[in-house]
Amino acid sequence: MKVLYTLLILTGSWIAFASSPPAADALPQNGHEQAPLGLTPEEQDRYLIELQPGETRWVTEEEKWALKRASRAGLNFMDITDTPHLGRTMHALAARKPVTYPPQARLQDDVFPLAKNLSKSNMHENLERLTSFYTRYYKSPSGVQSAEWLLGRINASIFESGAAATGSHIRRFEHAWGQPSLIVTIPGKSNKTVVIGAHQDSINLFLPALLAAPGADDDGSGTVTIIEALRVLLRSDKIRKGEAENTVEFHWYSAEEGGLLGSQAIFSAYEQAGREVVAMLQQDMTGYVQKTLDAGLQESVGVIEDFVDLALTDFVKTIITTVSPDPDPDPDPDPATAAELLYCDIPYVTTRCGYGCSDHASAYKAGYPSAFVIESDFRFSDDHIHTTDDVLAYLSFDHMLQHAKLTLGLVYELAFAHFE
Repeated sequence: MKVLYTLLILTGSWIAFASSPPAADALPQNGHEQAPLGLTPEEQDRYLIELQPGETRWVTEEEKWALKRASRAGLNFMDITDTPHLGRTMHALAARKPVTYPPQARLQDDVFPLAKNLSKSNMHENLERLTSFYTRYYKSPSGVQSAEWLLGRINASIFESGAAATGSHIRRFEHAWGQPSLIVTIPGKSNKTVVIGAHQDSINLFLPALLAAPGADDDGSGTVTIIEALRVLLRSDKIRKGEAENTVEFHWYSAEEGGLLGSQAIFSAYEQAGREVVAMLQQDMTGYVQKTLDAGLQESVGVIEDFVDLALTDFVKTIITTVSPDPDPDPDPDPATAAELLYCDIPYVTTRCGYGCSDHASAYKAGYPSAFVIESDFRFSDDHIHTTDDVLAYLSFDHMLQHAKLTLGLVYELAFAHFE
């Protein structure tokens, strides 16, 4: 079985690489196949991971998966083999200046009519198709195929809205492992950029190259949540015509499960190019609520508070509710109660997920303000992920709709915000 498994990995990697589409508007990138200079032969078969800021070790690929299987214990990591200098350039240091966000939401008159167009049935249809791929493992042929389907689906939304005529477009960001990341750009009046992200890949941590990985919640749910938010955002005449103060981008990252590989490659390229990202929000797992309900707690949006930009995170909270909650002395956080909810119909709960737990960490490390929202308190998130059992049946599309409302409200407010 070990020999078969090795052959499957090698064969799957070669096919995925050989079948990857040619770059179209691709940005510069790296891949592990091009080993960094100065490595010993032993290190060239290993990966350099970072478990905490400055805490690194060399591991095999199987050791990476073993760490992922232990992620409930907080053993997340970033694979920095090809991006060891992320966050260390002069551009990154300059990007670390504080960004001031609006004190409160102010564009409800524009956002509320748009939000009525958000569709649970669209998200269901897209997720049903996305999970029909045997796996979206980033080294697999079907991981490439799923990315191509996503590209076509998203591109159709851009053209159907008429936004392509005014410069909105999607492009591949190519990677050596096969599955490309995808980037939608909606031009604004300035190059200051608001980024909304999710990761498109899935994984079965027992045998990544062999077993099915439908990845409905992780992160098919986030993927289709932001597809739907994008579709509705493009219904805005002001957005389509480029009247927003800032440029907006939607990202679907490849290889998050491999250690945030796709998002690190993108934000490394942005850092080197001196791109000015004023906000990045990651949506990773937006559909599972059953454990929260089983615990007798109120359905809520989980707002991550560690390894994030606190000012942006505070603004995310104002998008959900217009009233800040009183500090809760209880060590087990309860959902924030508020006199008036704003763009969501449910409150938020603050929670933590550890270092490198999703793609916002790549933006944060590059010096860009980032935030992360998840389906619940992290303690009550989905246990079915990274297996064959991460399927639609466990998900709530009502809850995913709340994340779509949050995404739409946040991106619209920040698109028209004035940043110094």
